[in-house]
Amino acid sequence: MNEKIVMIVDKYDCVDGRNAYQSEIKRMTLGAPVREENTNMKIAAQIWRESADGHLQMDTELPIHQVFDLMIFLSRTLLHFREAYRLPLLYDPKNPTVERVGIQGAVMPVAVCVENPNINDDIKAFSQALNDLGEITGERLRILTRILEEMEYC
Repeated sequence: MNEKIVMIVDKYDCVDGRNAYQSEIKRMTLGAPVREENTNMKIAAQIWRESADGHLQMDTELPIHQVFDLMIFLSRTLLHFREAYRLPLLYDPKNPTVERVGIQGAVMPVAVCVENPNINDDIKAFSQALNDLGEITGERLRILTRILEEMEYC
């Protein structure tokens, strides 16, 4: 276990979306990075799984800025699909960029992956999956919104 853990969510397996009470992910932590590729960062998020012998082992570690970047990416994607029904293919093939998000003096382009040869079918399945997950994502978005409002970032 990382001795530099500061914050912990135990029993994550009980709230892991549709995997609740069956998830292999048992714990999430925040603390100093453990993996060498992240050592230049001050804080990382770790996901812990239960191994076959019942011990917890770190499965994934992301620097904290990448966690925020994923949330920005996901949030922008959710916004796109809220209005995508207006487009015949759920995106504009002539302009697949959804938004260019300015971060750190550069741009993080959020776009539909037109390199996917099955994008027209895959995007429909993705949109349906987002709809099917609405109750799970909606609850989490409401909680996140409340917390951001408490932090006075909204």
